[in-house]
Amino acid sequence: MHVFVTGGTGLIGSAVVTELLGNGHTVLALARSDASALAVEAAGAEPLRGGLADLDVLRAGAASADGVIHLAFDHDFSSADAVARAVGEESAALAALGEELVGSDRPLVTVAGTPYVPGRASTEADPLSTDGLVGGRGRAVAAVLGLAGRGVRTTAVRLPRTVHNEGNGGFAGMLTAIARRTGVSGYPGDGTQRWPAVHALDAAVLLRLALERAPAGTSWHAVADEGDAVRDIAAVIGRRLGLPVNAMPPETYGPLAGIFATDQPATSVRTRTELGWEPTHPSLLTDLENIRP
Repeated sequence: MHVFVTGGTGLIGSAVVTELLGNGHTVLALARSDASALAVEAAGAEPLRGGLADLDVLRAGAASADGVIHLAFDHDFSSADAVARAVGEESAALAALGEELVGSDRPLVTVAGTPYVPGRASTEADPLSTDGLVGGRGRAVAAVLGLAGRGVRTTAVRLPRTVHNEGNGGFAGMLTAIARRTGVSGYPGDGTQRWPAVHALDAAVLLRLALERAPAGTSWHAVADEGDAVRDIAAVIGRRLGLPVNAMPPETYGPLAGIFATDQPATSVRTRTELGWEPTHPSLLTDLENIRP
């Protein structure tokens, strides 16, 4: 397939582009800067200049492709307003991409987060939340999946709280950045809450499989580690950075404090069984050993 990818130069997106190219696909990747365009070309893909807010560019990219993988998101979590803006921008982008593909039977793969279910690990059958800080993302993904009835092979790959590579990425990467800034490897709450995780290279394989074979209107979990205790994550970060490990007050984590403090394990049994996906890369706690002081 000729695949249009948004977010193709990020930690996940760059892995997806490489995975697609290595499996016989060609890639057109959205690039919002000269540096991004050069990175896309260096990877062997074709850049399409524009940003997530450039809806006409998104429509043109989708129109020229055999399928679309949407990954781009503005990861500005500095305030609730910043998160709301990012969610609104993504929602409009997904609507534009989906409408362009109506009636074509072409695939549109988007991403979401694994849902939170009180008292147990979430599964692919659990609905996404449509409330709270990032509830708009759940509503946008539901709208995309609804296009399955209008001739779009839509699917959602739900990513865990940490998608990592070489010790970087996701919620764990944010804990590392906060530790570097504050001089303490901290964790919210009592640290017993669990976060699921996956290596970016394994997530890329699942995104490719979803593009190639997932039925319309389906959701999948890119979960390798069902849930590591946040206190254990912070302990590795602290050891690698030579910093003390302690609980930190909620304000340390800004608008994400409530999400960070939530126990949110997830499973991927159906994904592995039905799509034949099997993670092979290092677990989160192993990968965090790559952190350098």
